[in-house]
Amino acid sequence: MKIVAFAASNSQASINKALITFATSLVPDAEVEILDLNDYELPLFSMEREAELGQPLLAQTFYRKLGEADAIFISFAEHNGSYSAAFKNIFDWCSRIDQKVYQNKPMVMLATSPGPGGAKTVLGAAVNSAPYFAGDVKASLSVPSFYDNFDMVKGELVNDELRAELAETVAAIV
Repeated sequence: MKIVAFAASNSQASINKALITFATSLVPDAEVEILDLNDYELPLFSMEREAELGQPLLAQTFYRKLGEADAIFISFAEHNGSYSAAFKNIFDWCSRIDQKVYQNKPMVMLATSPGPGGAKTVLGAAVNSAPYFAGDVKASLSVPSFYDNFDMVKGELVNDELRAELAETVAAIV
């Protein structure tokens, strides 16, 4: 199984990247490619830029990588209750290639934040909208209070209950 995974964030110290990296390590025998949104930075999407640029190569490459996957894992950063600008921008560019951005792939959607909300608002929006973009969400999980529950040095969840929930969440894809 080939999993393409990414944090929906452009932070160099993304806690969502740490979470998605740990989550994919729980899938036995999977080939995992973790994408970095910084490698797909494009001008802010607008109709005028699309007319000028067409479909930029970076957007085509990102879309193609999703299509080559057997499954997609995303961990969402929450910026003021919504998607990060970095994710929304690459998503908008890809949706102009094909509205079926997720290409009928089975998906695991995660989110985390430093606070007790665990980015539940953006996760809910992502899960609810995925079917409109040909996403087949098999499971989702919000991890609250990231720094209390995740050891950044070891790169793993240390909260046993959350770790078990995460293992169950990723098992939905296998």
